[in-house]
Amino acid sequence: MIFCSLYSGSSGNSIFVASEKTRLLVDAGLTGKSIISALENIGEEPGELDGILVTHEHIDHVKGVGILSRKFDIPVYADEKTWVAMERCLGKIKEHNIKVIDGNFEIKDLDISSFRVPHDAVSCHGYTIGHGEKRVSVATDIGVFTEEIRRAILHSDLVLLESNHDVEMVKFGPYPYELKRRVLSELGHLSNMDAGLAALEILKEGPKKIVLGHLSGTNNIPELAYKTVENIFLEEKLRIGPGMDVELSLASRIRPSSYTEV
Repeated sequence: MIFCSLYSGSSGNSIFVASEKTRLLVDAGLTGKSIISALENIGEEPGELDGILVTHEHIDHVKGVGILSRKFDIPVYADEKTWVAMERCLGKIKEHNIKVIDGNFEIKDLDISSFRVPHDAVSCHGYTIGHGEKRVSVATDIGVFTEEIRRAILHSDLVLLESNHDVEMVKFGPYPYELKRRVLSELGHLSNMDAGLAALEILKEGPKKIVLGHLSGTNNIPELAYKTVENIFLEEKLRIGPGMDVELSLASRIRPSSYTEV
């Protein structure tokens, strides 16, 4: 399997996951033009996409879904509540491309399971995508790391895990009080510290590739996110690097990250 974060952050999200036969996006939260350009930059043809999996209806996850589906005749997968919530934003979608999901499903040679995550959306989900014995999980927009999330991503080889903010930057930053409360709530976003502690839980089951994503442009700094999680790992005597206990990397907010083989 191949994993590549095209964009991951508060300004827009889109993740590319592929096997030899199947190509998917998880979310398309920028303009269609931006996502087409990103795919072409990594050597992929937008017209070869087999589906778009939608996590939830917020604009930074669905902005480009409608135009991509119409332009390239791509099926869109989301649960019933999310379809209702995002319908106006997406515009007209061909009936045969409206895929209402509930639990586990397959797209060609990929096995996909969705899992609930606590966030202030009508029905926010993460996804675990499997091919053979390999698993990739996308777990962002998480207010608090739950047992359901832990079980869903426990056996994945690679996890894109939210590391949205530094708590002190939120508290003393420019956001209005109500927005600060939302970010820090159990329906908001996972902090750098909580991301590191969550990663420790899943690393108990063996080595993994952890990609930190959905970083805030206002309340985080990439180097701070990385160092916070790295220090948590080092305190637990985990070896960081290729072929060791954990491979740790960052997903860029503004450009495609490097291909990662799983």
